[in-house]
Amino acid sequence: MPKKGGKHAEKGEETQPQGKRAKLEAASSPPVLNFESPASLFGSLISPIQEEVFFREYWEQKPLLVQRNDPLVAAYYLSLFQLPELKELCSQGLYYGRDVNVCRCVNGKKKVLNKGGKVNYMQLKKDFDQKKATIQFHQPQRFKEELWKIQEKLECYFGSLVGSNVYITPQGSQGLPPHYDDVEVFILQLEGEKHWRLYKPTVPLAREYNVESEDRIGDPTHEFILKPGDLLYFPRGTIHQADTPLGTSYSTHVTISTYQNSSWGDFLLDAIPGLVFDTAKDDVTLRRSIPRQLLMVAGWADKLSGLLRRLAERLELSRDLRSAGMRRDFIAHRLPPCLGCDPAPLSPGGKLPRIDSQIRLQFRDHAVITVEPEPENSVSAQWGILLIAAAAGAVLRETHMMGTEDDTASEGGTSQQAQGLRFPLSYLEALKQIWSSSTVHVKELHLSSDEEKEHLALSLWSECLIEVL
Repeated sequence: MPKKGGKHAEKGEETQPQGKRAKLEAASSPPVLNFESPASLFGSLISPIQEEVFFREYWEQKPLLVQRNDPLVAAYYLSLFQLPELKELCSQGLYYGRDVNVCRCVNGKKKVLNKGGKVNYMQLKKDFDQKKATIQFHQPQRFKEELWKIQEKLECYFGSLVGSNVYITPQGSQGLPPHYDDVEVFILQLEGEKHWRLYKPTVPLAREYNVESEDRIGDPTHEFILKPGDLLYFPRGTIHQADTPLGTSYSTHVTISTYQNSSWGDFLLDAIPGLVFDTAKDDVTLRRSIPRQLLMVAGWADKLSGLLRRLAERLELSRDLRSAGMRRDFIAHRLPPCLGCDPAPLSPGGKLPRIDSQIRLQFRDHAVITVEPEPENSVSAQWGILLIAAAAGAVLRETHMMGTEDDTASEGGTSQQAQGLRFPLSYLEALKQIWSSSTVHVKELHLSSDEEKEHLALSLWSECLIEVL
């Protein structure tokens, strides 16, 4: 293992994008990130590393450091968040614990300096200047539209929730002790410089946050300085610590994180109950009683292995393993589309769809068509179509990743915000038709009557899911 000050994180074959960047279309809108699609946004975020190279060589495997030394990127990153913006945000009503944490690493331990209630900016600045405390600002995408725009596209790209935190640390100080996280991490350096040290994971691809002691983690595998415009990625489980060097008044970076509780293990825990339920309807073996006193003894592994093989055979025949809670949770809590100054597409308007109308699906990346049992009739397996879209839940931006009471599940076990629209199973082909076509005429929908065709179109229009051309 290299000594302190050893090798840098791998940066690919280049650290600078090839060729000159495109000219500015407008001074306030530099073409640093490409928002044309979720894939183009992610590609521009990790540029000049190619997407396929990133997932083949770095994702869940090792850190990636991209040092750009590009004034255009640095200026764009600076627009994402700056220390002076906290003053205005505090006046809007931020709270300690919920919105802001104030902390400092002292002798390898995190010392929390939070006060109670609302955050007073003057007190916050005093702790920052005099106590050398780090300000951790939770989920800034709730207030910063450009971060909302970035994270909304990344949620579409990953199919997983994407959160963020801003860390502002004064010079000669460190906010957090060495630790690892249960998320994939992307660091964007916004202001000043930050000195980073990364260490070999003690728990690769960890499922929980944990603090590690200095005497256990050994020497850093990577050590470097992040400057404005630089990007750092490291997998969950990577032990890390960072401080602001002397000579830099303060450092600001935003941590963008994703893939929490999104492993194969999480998926199986979520999906296997449904597979067992479906299989038991057709296979009498799974409906037979367990042996007497099974719950009080051990040693039934052979019997269970046989039952699991029957489940595997069922899966091989159906080739359908459906997520239940994970999908609902993602849809219910993801960011709505970022539409800038034009929120009109989130409100029904314009022409009503008629039988001779031509329609087009809106927010394709935010709509999901899935077959699920009707909750009230799940035992008798009455099936329906559930179409869920984040477009109708625009208020979620204010509570995104905050775990508020509004997100609690109903008695049926499903978040009220995840209900979406429900249709009979006979509507499935028509929904797929709308989903797969760039445009489609209502009269051409695969339904038996004009009344059903108009009903489907009107239902989707009322939820802002289609546009009438």
